[in-house]
Parts: sequence; structure tokens; C-alpha cells
Amino acid sequence: MATLRGTTLLVFLGVLLVLLSTFRCEAADKDDGDQFFFGGLSKAKDPAVEPNIEANKLSHCSSSSTTFSSLHHETSYFSKWVTEIHFRRQLRNHFELKSANGFPLNAVPMQDGSVAKPLEEEVPFPEFGETKSMLSITVVGASGDLAKKKIFPALFALYYEDWLPENFVVYGYARTKMTDEELRNMISKTLTCRIDRRENCQAKMEEFLKRCFYHSGQYNSPEDFLELNCKLKEREGGKLSNRLFYLSIPPNIFVDVVRCASTKASSTTGWTRVIVEKPFGRDSESSRELTKCLMQYLTEDQIFRIDHYLGKELVENLSVLRFSNLVFEPLWSRNYIRNVQFIFSEDFGTEGRGGYFDNYGIIRDIMQNHLLQILALFAMETPVSLDAEDTRNEKVKVLKSMKPLQLEDVIVGQYKGHSKGGKSYPGYIDDPTVPKDSVTPTFAAAALFINNARWDGVPFLMKAGKALHTKRAEIRVQFRHVPGNLYKRNFGTDLDKATNELVLRLQPDEAIYLKVNNKVPGLGMRLDRSDLNLLYRTRYTREIPDAYERLLLDAIEGERRLFIRSDELDAAWTLFTPLLKEMEEKKIMPELYPYGSRGPVGAHYLAAKHDVRWGDLTGED
Repeated sequence: MATLRGTTLLVFLGVLLVLLSTFRCEAADKDDGDQFFFGGLSKAKDPAVEPNIEANKLSHCSSSSTTFSSLHHETSYFSKWVTEIHFRRQLRNHFELKSANGFPLNAVPMQDGSVAKPLEEEVPFPEFGETKSMLSITVVGASGDLAKKKIFPALFALYYEDWLPENFVVYGYARTKMTDEELRNMISKTLTCRIDRRENCQAKMEEFLKRCFYHSGQYNSPEDFLELNCKLKEREGGKLSNRLFYLSIPPNIFVDVVRCASTKASSTTGWTRVIVEKPFGRDSESSRELTKCLMQYLTEDQIFRIDHYLGKELVENLSVLRFSNLVFEPLWSRNYIRNVQFIFSEDFGTEGRGGYFDNYGIIRDIMQNHLLQILALFAMETPVSLDAEDTRNEKVKVLKSMKPLQLEDVIVGQYKGHSKGGKSYPGYIDDPTVPKDSVTPTFAAAALFINNARWDGVPFLMKAGKALHTKRAEIRVQFRHVPGNLYKRNFGTDLDKATNELVLRLQPDEAIYLKVNNKVPGLGMRLDRSDLNLLYRTRYTREIPDAYERLLLDAIEGERRLFIRSDELDAAWTLFTPLLKEMEEKKIMPELYPYGSRGPVGAHYLAAKHDVRWGDLTGED
């Protein structure tokens, strides 16, 4: 019994010793924690005091056994946590807004007139030692037309709408000698106050221009990019650095710039991303070589291959229209769709770009990228999620399922000079930068097919041309005829007039409309085609953002869904390269068409061959 009592007494004394030791450590930690916590808001710790605090901690806890060191650590941590929570509540109470009757705004009135205590809300608390990030955007080729007309205005629009982070700087980089002020004067001429037309637009413009700087250098000079890096670091001021390079330059110097930027001007603390403007090569071989060279200095996740047509509002809405509306998803197959048309036309020629354009032609410039990318988005299966890789995986499947293009399914044309209304319009070869014997097509139409269960046998027709009668870009979905249509006599022999058609107009005057058959009011039975029309400018009062705004914002946020992956690019070139080589080897002569016309007659024969009528030639639009 005596032994048991002695044992109990020893245990009691041991527990008492632990409690006393813990109390001393907690008191020391609390003093230290409070001093650090409140000092963090007003001033930094005094380095001279810190060693004394640590020494005091050691003297307080030196009598404790090593066995209880972990318990001491947990208790100390708990004490600091309690102190922090107490301070958060004080901070919240200090800034809590009161209503006119003196009660908190989130107080709940009770039936008896009293007020219930508001629910506890956790107030976000700033983390000590947090380093703010800095976004540095470098526009390489800043003196070019694309940078002046599209990139700088898009960046200003993002700043105007508060989409850019608080800390950012914009640098222009080019070979042209220029000062910061000269750059600001140059780009200020293209900045517009179009968004909402707010009164503070001029002030915002001045604020934006203050963040714009210029550095002159050669595109293949590591020393010049090292100087740029020094300037960026100076502007970043020790903050976590995120850097975005936009290559608004010819493709033959892509690799030089990427090599210099990645080795001499990459971020060492944050991310580095590069936006590459098309064209991405001229064929499969040159495209693969370009990708191979870029991948020596960048990872796939750092490369953003931009196709500005994928940033257009109606292209972005294409997936929403299809996958979130039950009325369309069941119709999206060969069972109901007769053909799909992708139409791109411009009412001007290649004035000013003849030398560049003659190197590529309309197929490389428009069809292989813009229209083919839209086709892949249109025809893809439902992705697993909205994740960028899931969407791009489905697009690659579509491209790899496509039937090789045959020369007999392609028509090419070239515009010639024409006089209309007393005004003369020059032909393509009248451009002094274009060879007189050039056979480069300025117009092309093609029929493509997808060999899978959903689209087997459905012709996908593309048409793209310059110097045509109108400017437009649209997707036209023509549905099959109604089997055993009771009203076919009312349409006569032309059943195409009774065909339902869904049109997505990308530009101008963005719209979605569905052509349906309707009875004309009256005593007779006369049918008419009517439009169920969603005209964006009528439905939505806000101006639609430019495609470059959306894509620049996506690149800054790391969203890759609307950018082209390397295997996707390779699949697209694999489809068109054999056709392009055959045309060049056989020197296929383009059919001439007058400036301002509807294009070559051969395009109509191509459509008729596949039992299709071009939707933009009916005169109903």
C-alpha cells in the first residue's frame, strides 16, 4: 500500500512539473507572439531583440525534460494560434459596419423585437511575409502594325476594365530606336475609349501609358535581352516576377528571340510564357522543325500559339450553344445535318501585304488555321470537362479522323482588276510587291469529310477569299429535308427553300439565327422562311471585347483551351501539306474573278458536286 501511495505521489509531482513548465513556455511564447503579431502590422521585428527573446525562452524551459519537448512545441504553437484568432476578432469588430439603428448590418431581427447575434464570419487575414507578384509584359516587335493596332489597344482595354493585376508593366521591344515617350505617343493614337465610354477614360489612358516603356535591341542579341532583363528587374522591385513575351514578329526570327529571352530574360521566381503569332510554318516539315527548336528552350506549357479567331465571341459561344442546350445536342450529327459551311470573305485585297501574302496564300493564311480550328471545335465530341487538355484532346481526334484532301475537292482563284461605279480596283498581280507570274491563290473553296460515326458522309465546306463582294465570317449549318413533307407543294420543286438553317455570324454584327418555315398570316396557305434571330447588339448592350483581349487574358491566367497544342498543329498541317505540295508541283492555275465579285464560278460547281448550295449566295441575308 505504501509503495502504491509513493508511486501515486511521484506521478502527481511529475504532472505538476509538466504543467508549471508548460505555463512558463506559453507565457514566454505569448509575449513573443503578441510582440511579433502586432509588430508585423506597425513595424518589423527588431533584430537586436530577437536573440534575447530566444535566450529567455531557453532559460524558462531549460528545467524541462527532453521527453516533453514536443509537448512544449505544440503548446507554444497553440498559444500563438489563440493570440492570432483573438486579434482577428478585434480587427473584425473594429471594421464592422453598423446600420442606422446601431445594429450590425447582418443582424437578424426576431419576432419579439430583439436582434439575434449575427453569424460569425471568418475575415481573410493577411499572411505575414507575403510577397506580391508583378506581371511584366514584353511586346517583341512593338513598332509593327499588329502591335500598334491590336496588342497595345487590347492591353489597355484589359486595364480599363480592371482585368490586369495591380502590379504590371508593359515593355515594347524592337530594333527601331525610340524613347519611352515616343512609344507612348505612338500607341496613344490607337488606344480608344470605346468600352462603356466612361468619363474617366482619359485618366485611365494616362495611367496606362505611364506603365509603358521601351527597349531597343536586336532580336538575336543575348546582350540586348540581358539589358531588358535588368530593366524588368528594376521595375519589378524584388516582387515575385511573372513574365509574358508576345512575339509580334516574322516567324523566321521566332527561335532567335525565344533563345535570347529564355536564357537571358526569363523569370527566376515566377512563370515565363511566350505567345507565338501565326504562321506556324509553311507545311508539316517546317512546322515540326519550328516546334522542335522552340522546345529546346521552352516547355509545351510555356508556348501559347495564338489564333485570334478562336477568341471571337461566337466561337467561344459555340460550345455553350451545343453542350448546354438540349434542343441542339441531339441534332448535332449526320442524322439531321445535311452539310456545314465555314465562310470567310473580305471586301478588300492584299494592299500593303502582297509580299507577305504571296509567300503563303489563302489556304495557309486562313483555311489551315482559322477555319480548320473552328471546324474542329464544331465537330468534336463532348469533352470530359472544360479543362484545356480535355478540349484539345477532342479537337485532335477530329483532325486525325479527317479524310485526306483531294485536289478534285478544291477550287482556287485569284482576283483581277475591275472597274465599278467609275472606280478602278487593282488586281492581285498589280501589286508591285507581287511577282507578275504569281499563281498564289487569293480564294479557295474545299470540301472536307470526317470519317467517324457522327459525321460520316457529311460534307464540311470551307470558303475563304479576298476582294469579294462583302466582309463576313460565319458558320452555316444546313439541316436535312423533312421526310414526307406535307407542305412541299407550297415550296414548288426547290426543297432547299424549305431547309432549316442555323447560322452563327462571327463578324460583322455578331448574331445567331435559325431559319424556320412559317405560315404567312391570311386566309390562304402561303409559307415563308423566317428567322428566329439573336442579334447581339440588340440583346446585349455592352460592346463585345476584341478577340485579342480574351486571348491575352487567358495567357496571363494560364488558360490554354483556346490556344493550339503542338500535336494539334501537326495534325492540321498533315491534312493540308500533301494538297499544297501537289498544287505547287503541278502549278495549278487559279481561276480569275473580278475584284468585288462573289468569287470564281468553280466554287458553285464544287458545292453542286456534293449536293450543296452556298448559304451566303441566296440573297436572303
